[in-house]
Amino acid sequence: MLDRPRPAGCRVGIDIGGTFTDLVVVNEKGETFTKKVSSTADNYARAITEGLAGALEPAGLSIDRISEFLHGTTVGSNTILELKGARIGLIATKGFRDILEIRNLRMPKLYDLHWDKPAPLVERYLRLTVDERVDAKGEVTTPLARAEVEAVVRRLLEEKVEGIAVCLLNSYTNPVHERLVAEVIRELAPGLPYSISSEVLPQMKEYERTSTTVVNTYIMPIVASYLQNLGDTLRGEGMKAPILLMQSNGGLTTAEEASLKPVNIVESGPAAGVVGAVRHAAESGYPDIISFDMGGTTAKASVAEKGEFVLSQQYSVGGGIMISSRLLTGGGYLLAVPAIDVAEVGAGGGSIVWIDAGGSMQIGPESAGANPGPVCYDRGGDRPTVTDANVILGYINPGYLVSGELKLNAERAREHFDRMLAKPLGVDVTTAAYGARQIAISNMIRAIKAVSSERGRDPRSFTLFALGGNGALFAAGMANELGIKTILVPPSAGLFSAYGLLHADVEHYYVETVRRLLRDIEPDAWLQSWAQLEDKARNQLRLDGFAEHEMQLKRFANMRYKGQTFEMNIALPDGPLTGDTLAAIEEAFGAEHERTYGHRASLEEPVQVINIQVAGLAARPGSAKPGKPQTHGGDLKSEQPPRKAYFGREHGWLDTAIVPRSALTEPRKGPCIVEEYDTTCVIPPNGTARLDAKNNIIITLE
Repeated sequence: MLDRPRPAGCRVGIDIGGTFTDLVVVNEKGETFTKKVSSTADNYARAITEGLAGALEPAGLSIDRISEFLHGTTVGSNTILELKGARIGLIATKGFRDILEIRNLRMPKLYDLHWDKPAPLVERYLRLTVDERVDAKGEVTTPLARAEVEAVVRRLLEEKVEGIAVCLLNSYTNPVHERLVAEVIRELAPGLPYSISSEVLPQMKEYERTSTTVVNTYIMPIVASYLQNLGDTLRGEGMKAPILLMQSNGGLTTAEEASLKPVNIVESGPAAGVVGAVRHAAESGYPDIISFDMGGTTAKASVAEKGEFVLSQQYSVGGGIMISSRLLTGGGYLLAVPAIDVAEVGAGGGSIVWIDAGGSMQIGPESAGANPGPVCYDRGGDRPTVTDANVILGYINPGYLVSGELKLNAERAREHFDRMLAKPLGVDVTTAAYGARQIAISNMIRAIKAVSSERGRDPRSFTLFALGGNGALFAAGMANELGIKTILVPPSAGLFSAYGLLHADVEHYYVETVRRLLRDIEPDAWLQSWAQLEDKARNQLRLDGFAEHEMQLKRFANMRYKGQTFEMNIALPDGPLTGDTLAAIEEAFGAEHERTYGHRASLEEPVQVINIQVAGLAARPGSAKPGKPQTHGGDLKSEQPPRKAYFGREHGWLDTAIVPRSALTEPRKGPCIVEEYDTTCVIPPNGTARLDAKNNIIITLE
């Protein structure tokens, strides 16, 4: 149960990235204070405690004054990407031992004869079966013998497994057999982590359910250990506040719940940035945005319409982005849980620039990270990166990164770029650096198209919201290529994922498979199913410490035309369901299908409801939302002497004004560069920048 925030406390949002850890503190007045420190991959808690000291001191606060600790973490996704999860076993129905290898026959690269699907997270000899069967209606046709379950569990224990995943056929309709297996595991191996699919993902499609349950078990011990260590460290420093984790769906959950269902926090970091961007943009008068979040390791894009982000019902981890279409999936480990629709590419400031066997320049996905970092960090890194290219081109001030806390060696970056890239390509170092920047832009545009044009949305009708340490550095270049005319750069853009944590609410999702034709559904019977899910959501929110009047429930349905394989998620209205309501729901599905795929079926074609879903949300009572950020001590105070920056062959090297954000109270024509503690914003020659009432930089491109 969550402790109620103490009135004189503060709230802290902390987002850990591959290169930097970002911290935002908001006091009871809504005043915000920020800090950016290098991530410590060997022990993330160390960067958190170091950063907390630096963020709390300017606010005149101590760690025992924290009333709420909100956290976005990549520990789940990194565990999967690096294949460093627990050694686990899988118990499946007889005949379904190899479901993880057969998968769903989806391939990300149709014509790549050398493509190999990812290795299963459970080795075959650790995948065992039991003789049982529940049919699609929930009737037990082959009872499960307890003695057989005990024998299978003992075999896995003899193999020293660190967790057990259980996924039996049709268990979403009747979990009696899975519960028997769970009971045996608890008896024979008390304390051993395990997951049963009827609790992790109680919906149809055996591969999706198996994959999600296996991933949950695979990362459970690692996530639980991380959260336990973090909690112990912070409590040892004097913090008494609860730890809340950002989920992939944009809501918060408790550390206890995240330890049991870590599959819900795998995309924790990217989700936080989108939540913050959507809420801030809507408050600033920009309800339709494409958020572009570029950090040191990756770049991420997401779309929001009418102030609401888009949820995807499944995604893959480790598969990367598909060049031709996001509809071609299958490259990673599938997770069938609600998540903000984010496209991600391996292109960040630390992404390594290299030459392939064919003599072409490539960017990433390998990153220099925080240690040793780019060549210009002068910490031993010897492979040129995107950040080195920006230093060479004059966009980044070598003496000012993180307000001068991180000095850069521009000459070393130039020497390495020249020797390792420019000379082998037969070009000068400026051309090589600008080419690296343009390739990075091209790679990141793929992410934006994946959430816009490939989803039936024209990117030109959206505002580009730039966040992350490198977002504002590249936003104008990307907008020019896409035809986007307006860019919004918020205050403290480089720490905005941490801001997003402070905007989020506690959120839980519950799902049930119904598999009925929409036009055959009886409203009263359907309402009864909704009521059961809504009761589950309310009960969990009560356990979280919320009162009835603080709760909000939302309804969704996963729908498709009869005969299709994959569903679309449609938001449903609140209140009673009538024949007219069902007709409106069918029309909403048809309209979204046409918008996304360019066509819709005739009115005679029946629409099928596969799953119904309820989201239970609750705003934290008495919790201050972040207001206008306090001016950071490291921000520029006045305009600096201009420096040369390169803007391509059309403009060449130009004298470029170096200004603080405050200098944009009147519209200013580019080129100019805004230098801040946490980010650098480049306004190109065809851009005009100004500040709006929310202290956002608004860039308009000609």
